[in-house]
Amino acid sequence: MISTSLSTVADTIQAAIAPVFLLAGIGAILNVMVGRLARVVDRARVVEQLHPRSTGPEHERHVVELRLIDRRVSVINWAIFLCVASALTICVVVVLLFIAMLSHSHFGVAVAVAFILAMLLLMAGLVYFLIEVRMSLGAIHVREELLELDPKGRVH
Repeated sequence: MISTSLSTVADTIQAAIAPVFLLAGIGAILNVMVGRLARVVDRARVVEQLHPRSTGPEHERHVVELRLIDRRVSVINWAIFLCVASALTICVVVVLLFIAMLSHSHFGVAVAVAFILAMLLLMAGLVYFLIEVRMSLGAIHVREELLELDPKGRVH
């Protein structure tokens, strides 16, 4: 039977607080990423409906936009995957902390490695998120014909 004092459990919970707060932060980041993914999917549906009815330059613009949307979906999916993997690794850190406390083992190296892995996964997920944001900004451009000046020199 494992015997643990209340203070040892309290100390372990206290040590686990920072990773748990990190989980909350990753959850908020994932919420933003999933929201972006939903908006990209919504835009894809709109363009897919317009695509068969378009011809000429408009058709070409739709094809280019659909290709960009496809790449953005792939990139944001990787960002979500990496951030979820980071969150799962943080969960492993918390579990290892409690296993070490209950078994009186020394898992310090394993906890440190898991935490470092979680941070690397989170960093990679954020890099993919940044790439997707940059891709979306690159997709936003006003067509030249809409920026032409009228006879009085005003943009119309």
